[in-house]
Amino acid sequence: MVNVYFTFEPREDLRKPLITEFPQVDFVFDSKLDTEKLRAAEILVTYGEDLKAEHLQYADKLQWIFIASAGIEKMPAEAIASRDIFVSNVRGIHKKPMTESILAHILAYKRALPFVYEQQKKHEWNKKARLSELNGSTALIIGPGAIGSEIGRILQAFDVYTIGCNRSGEQASFMNETHKLDVLKDQLPKADIVISMLPSTAETKHLLTREHFEIMKDSALFMNFGRGDLVKTDTLVEVLTEKLIAHAVLDVYEIEPLPAESPLWEMENVTLSPHFSSHSSRYVERSLDIFKPSLHKWLAGDRDLENKMVILRGY
Repeated sequence: MVNVYFTFEPREDLRKPLITEFPQVDFVFDSKLDTEKLRAAEILVTYGEDLKAEHLQYADKLQWIFIASAGIEKMPAEAIASRDIFVSNVRGIHKKPMTESILAHILAYKRALPFVYEQQKKHEWNKKARLSELNGSTALIIGPGAIGSEIGRILQAFDVYTIGCNRSGEQASFMNETHKLDVLKDQLPKADIVISMLPSTAETKHLLTREHFEIMKDSALFMNFGRGDLVKTDTLVEVLTEKLIAHAVLDVYEIEPLPAESPLWEMENVTLSPHFSSHSSRYVERSLDIFKPSLHKWLAGDRDLENKMVILRGY
């Protein structure tokens, strides 16, 4: 039997159908990574944060790592690559909950919902809020992949003009225009909303500098839902202190959790979310919807699996 080792425990209602569907598989479920159980594993299913380079010395039989996450920056990429272990992930799984989170933040900002909630707490009837509309605006989506394209689809339903920037410049789904990242500075002045969905790679680290914010509209809303090392924290603090843009919504940070002493906590023109915009009660369910067809293929000797990754490239 093929040994599949989960380093997390799916709910019972998800676990039972999985076991029933694959009678030829020996599933092992645990709440953390155990080196003894890893020894027997041919397939490892993990969120990606528990596996360290030193663990691979015990994983003699390991052939495939399925990561129930989109990001792999905390994984021992070089050690995995040196063993030529197959890696795939759940890219695209986050697109529904993340799009809903991003849209919620945009509408809350445009329609002054934080102000509404604050007045309710004070028992005050106060109409002195600055309300604006989403329709008719332009959104620049940096990294219009699976999630970014879904954001574009929803924003277009609100009559938002969408511009995408990616590495290739090839047309992305639900973008009115798509350009190469090389010309990002040409696109930034056009945007009312700038949304980054970029992964963490050597090319994207600190990609955005003060100069990028200086050429944005002073009324712009900047949103980072990709990875926190896109821009230095000190740069963000400067930009927001000097009000080079109107507001920022951050779900990711250079250091996580965001330190309690960070000046970002005290700033009125920033909304801070604790890197949970992708969370959903359906997360593991959607992960298994990707894993199960891939496992059927793997058992049949087919290695053309969904979301195959080049581990050293980072995606």
